[in-house]
Amino acid sequence: MADIVMPQLGESVTEGTITRWFKSVGEEVTEDEPLFEVSTDKVDTEVPAPSSGVLLEILVEEGDVVEVGELLARMDREGVTAAPVAEAAPQPEPQPEPAPQPEPTPEPGPAQAPVAEPIPAPTPAPAPAGATTGLLLSPLVRKLIDENGLDPASITGTGVGGRITRGDVLSVIDGRGGQVPPAATAAAAVAPDAAPAAKVAAPAVQPMTHGSGDRVEGLNRIRKVTGDAMLYSKSTSPHVISVVRVDYSAIERARLPRRAAFKAETGSSLTYLPFITRAVVDALREFPHMNASVGDGEVVLHNDVHMAVAVDLNYEGLLAPVIREAHAMRLRAIADEIHDLADRARNRRLGPDELSGGTFTISNSGAYGSFMVAPIINQPQVAILSTDGVSRTPVAVSDDFGDEAIAIHPVGNLTLSWDHRAFDGAYAAAFMSRVRQIVETRDWDSEF
Repeated sequence: MADIVMPQLGESVTEGTITRWFKSVGEEVTEDEPLFEVSTDKVDTEVPAPSSGVLLEILVEEGDVVEVGELLARMDREGVTAAPVAEAAPQPEPQPEPAPQPEPTPEPGPAQAPVAEPIPAPTPAPAPAGATTGLLLSPLVRKLIDENGLDPASITGTGVGGRITRGDVLSVIDGRGGQVPPAATAAAAVAPDAAPAAKVAAPAVQPMTHGSGDRVEGLNRIRKVTGDAMLYSKSTSPHVISVVRVDYSAIERARLPRRAAFKAETGSSLTYLPFITRAVVDALREFPHMNASVGDGEVVLHNDVHMAVAVDLNYEGLLAPVIREAHAMRLRAIADEIHDLADRARNRRLGPDELSGGTFTISNSGAYGSFMVAPIINQPQVAILSTDGVSRTPVAVSDDFGDEAIAIHPVGNLTLSWDHRAFDGAYAAAFMSRVRQIVETRDWDSEF
């Protein structure tokens, strides 16, 4: 007999929601295959089975919120093929529904006057801090409710089983003119020390109509969280973009001869991304205000470079897992780490701690041939770089004697979105110039 308990998914995670069981009672389980899925405020994670056997009992249903260490299920490690099915716990007797109250009948009179519409009940007054005690809420949601003096009973939960989510709380706060930052998908947001903006009445919006062939899809959790984070970022940071045009000929001379061998050895393609990441990491060491976070009236300059790399989840959302201590890695190690994180992100194998603590972010749109993408800053960082498409482009070149000619080189844009609170345009331009110089002049063969 083996107990299956809620694992510790990250240092800051104390509970999670069981969103799916991949096995039923009586089914055989193979070690390391997905057993259940847990949803936290940071990420959805598939938890593998710790050993092989037969699932004897499931003690926590889908949609239940459980704390770290809580017993979830029991499994027979001996692998008995005909495991007894545990009897379900008796369900409490349903409470009888109250009898419907008759509608009040107006007094008869010579001429019946129209009955007035009922006056809506006033919004309940905010509850004092601590009103969430005893409720099944995530630590972040509980904190938001308590800090803003909200009444949990007045918040309609849209999460699994009607659970109140962070988006539900933020909608209520926004409705009364409050300004509270949602946590970013890849890093915890830091609220600025600023007065809330004046409330502007939203224009009237016509209700959306659907045609006979339309299909309605609800926004998934990642899209909702990402949307909240991006809205907060745009309202917090004064975004500015800087773009440089980069010649990738030096990278091509090192990349092309090694592509086939690299693919055969690692199973992944040798793209431009690890080269660009390596160049950015080196430039960040020379421009420390780029490798920074904005706090409460201050800028924190980070000593280490923890590089977040945006990963597309098959067009269903976006995550930005973090390469820890990227400043200590050479090109091959960076390439391996990018491939590993991207693969585990798409297969829901990332832990929450792997999505936090980034100090700079790279978004790789270039694989789709984009000309220029202006990304939104991943709060509380001060900058994010977008790689754009590389194409064969005519460029002017000169030889050692100063004679010029037209040549065809691989050329593409790099676009930086940056926070004007942290530095000015000259600093951003100098940083981008240094990145371009590293890309165009480094001896990339030495990296291998």
